[in-house]
Amino acid sequence: MNLQAVAAIYRFEMARAKRTLLQSVVSPVISTSLYFVVFGAAIGSRITEVEGVSYGAFIVPGLIMLMLLTQSVSNASFSIFFPRFSGTIYELLSAPVSYFEIVLGYVGAAATKTIVLGLIILVTANLFVPLRIEHPFWMLLFLVLTALTFSLLGFIIGIWADTFEKLQLVPLLVITPLTFLGGSFYSINMLPPIWQTITLFNPVVYLVSGFRWSFYGISDVSVAASLAMILLFLGLCLGVVAWIFKTGYRIKP
Repeated sequence: MNLQAVAAIYRFEMARAKRTLLQSVVSPVISTSLYFVVFGAAIGSRITEVEGVSYGAFIVPGLIMLMLLTQSVSNASFSIFFPRFSGTIYELLSAPVSYFEIVLGYVGAAATKTIVLGLIILVTANLFVPLRIEHPFWMLLFLVLTALTFSLLGFIIGIWADTFEKLQLVPLLVITPLTFLGGSFYSINMLPPIWQTITLFNPVVYLVSGFRWSFYGISDVSVAASLAMILLFLGLCLGVVAWIFKTGYRIKP
């Protein structure tokens, strides 16, 4: 493996995050904090506890997961879209760098930025409510797997999109609604039986549920199902990325 090439791509993407610190870190932290304040104040005054956990603490895993999904996709999609848009992707493809190394550099940088951002938001949330993490290993595992998986999804979107508008299409119209409807701010057990059944078809439910279990030991679905869902989605994304490079879809003239 050409580790120097991977490191070069990785360092370049991490340096870009430093140049856009306000957009990359400060803005997501402020927006997530506002979600926390608004939902915690407006709904927390009416719902004091959910399954024995204060409402303010209950929504923290959901808020972090919302940020993980959206920021992973945004970071990775823009990082590969811009080289395609400017034409510099062809210089990279002609270099002695394998497709695996290209993906590892771009996706690794996007996942790293998202994981760091998630930890910053976790520390910020602890300033508002007392948090406990009953299963820290599983919390970190879900954090890393989710960031990695959705960074791969963002990489796919960045290859697929041919305009800046399309970069925002999936995050805004698919991922964000599914996250809001996936139990980020409530337990699906609070829903009527028919809606509980319908909600189980939302894959984000499994991600939020597993992540929340790592904090408080409570979940809407089994932890095994949550882990299986994220691994299945990870495998699908890897398969799509492999197909893209095998066929040259939108990366070769």
